[in-house]
Amino acid sequence: MKPLDLDAVRAFVLVAELHSFTRAADALDTTQSAVSLKLKRLEAHLGRQLLERTPRVVRLSPDGRAFLGAARELLGAHERALGTLASDSRRLSLGLSEHVADAQLARQLALLRDHDPGLVIALHLGLSAQLLKQFDERRLDAVIVREELGYEAGYEAGYETGEASRANARPLFDEPLVWLAAPEWRWEPGTPLPLALLAGPCAVRAAAISALDAAGIAWQEVFVGGGVAAVGAALEAGLAVSALARRVAPRALVDVGAKHALPSLPVSRVTLHSRVREPRSAATLQLLASSLGAV
Repeated sequence: MKPLDLDAVRAFVLVAELHSFTRAADALDTTQSAVSLKLKRLEAHLGRQLLERTPRVVRLSPDGRAFLGAARELLGAHERALGTLASDSRRLSLGLSEHVADAQLARQLALLRDHDPGLVIALHLGLSAQLLKQFDERRLDAVIVREELGYEAGYEAGYETGEASRANARPLFDEPLVWLAAPEWRWEPGTPLPLALLAGPCAVRAAAISALDAAGIAWQEVFVGGGVAAVGAALEAGLAVSALARRVAPRALVDVGAKHALPSLPVSRVTLHSRVREPRSAATLQLLASSLGAV
């Protein structure tokens, strides 16, 4: 049998990891049709169907699941071989919003390691406004942040936005905020709505409070978290309700907005700001951006 096409194997692994031809194409900086063609040629080369394609879902076939581990090992060996000849030391200082990082972060970091084992990633989790400030001060090479449409996180932090360093900002995806609480959580009518929120400045916090004030709903802050994980724990404990993206919250929580007639919340936009120019580091950053939200 002829040697495998490494580009096609890489496309297969990315489609398998990201569950999407579109995300894989973004990560490879190519088109969806090009990725599909690579996969068809790989399947023809192996004489096996690796993927089960449906209009909504991309799943591995039994042969695809069997091949995936070996494909990862092949790509890893290739990257390690290249790394032995590389004389440069590469480091990526990356900021990731607390409201963007999800439960798949460990899997995403493993994917980055396999893709680029020679890159040292310094990961900083924080609030979007703070991360944008550090990016503008050139303390971070790139940031992936969340912006509530209609709110300007930069002004909350007390500094001006719109610096030239953000000229190449790239929107990644939009997703709504919802009111989440534990399934057993109860709100007694006539009492202030108990809230669990992140400390300010936080655009998600501001959006939630603004929506409640506009609807004339009294509220009371009963828990202030230093991160989304802390807020999620308070919600799971039944202490309060909070505005979060479904993707970043603990899976046990439920949307209680309709049940309690809570106001609608704005859509959030996840955006990448980067000044990374080195090709391999930029490709690894794009892989992380493409993997966010992949289930």
